[in-house]
Amino acid sequence: MLRLLKKKPFLLLIVTLVLFIVMGVTSQTNSKLSWFSNLFNTIVSPVQNVLSFSGSKVDRTLSFFNDNKAIREENDKLKERVVQLEKEVEGLKELKTKNDLLIEALNLKNQLKEFDYISSNIIAKDAGNWFNVFTIDKGSNNQVNKDSVVVASKGLVGRVLVSGPISAKVISVIDIDSTVSARLTKTRDLVEVKGDISLRDQGLCKMYNISPGIDIAVGDSVETSGIGGIFPKGITIGKVKEIRQINNELDRYAIIEPVVDFRRLEDVFVLRSKK
Repeated sequence: MLRLLKKKPFLLLIVTLVLFIVMGVTSQTNSKLSWFSNLFNTIVSPVQNVLSFSGSKVDRTLSFFNDNKAIREENDKLKERVVQLEKEVEGLKELKTKNDLLIEALNLKNQLKEFDYISSNIIAKDAGNWFNVFTIDKGSNNQVNKDSVVVASKGLVGRVLVSGPISAKVISVIDIDSTVSARLTKTRDLVEVKGDISLRDQGLCKMYNISPGIDIAVGDSVETSGIGGIFPKGITIGKVKEIRQINNELDRYAIIEPVVDFRRLEDVFVLRSKK
């Protein structure tokens, strides 16, 4: 018995039972035990206050933890929403980029109305950082043949070097084996654009056969001339980046910066004559 009394839960149970008994006895009017009730209330009142205060603290603590849990859950939802919105923004940026490229391609298509455009993906390229020679996923089965002209949305890429049934190898204007008959857009003067081994790894090419009387300046646009039987006229090649003279005005050349980014080339179009 003494062992039970030493246990706090058992002692609390005894005190509670006594409280109920006293409350029942003293609840009667004019009870002779009312004095005992008053005395008991006086003794127990501090304990009740402590218990009441402790209960209130517990309620507030539980409420605090519940509120914190709700805040954490809401915070997690907001983080997920932020991630989702960031993905949507990136998607919209990518869509805008593709839309801009399609608009550029449409402008080129309107310029070369006598051709159909075969959309092609680059599936391989030669070693190095630049797309000077690469392979596309269209071939003779799609009427992509040797010397078919290849363009991007901004301008000339090059021509088909070798064509197989389902793929073709393309040589670009920056490759050392590439030669394009060209002209200055502002003066219509004929020139020649070639790839150069010293400029290829910079994504640049050279312009030769600049006659002494040709008015040429940095920033001038260069396009295909239509002479030579391969490239139709009017396709933009690039802009004059620099003019160099070797000995005199009779011996000069220009460095051309293509409008096509041959470091980040992805999709191209092969021109197919409608005739």
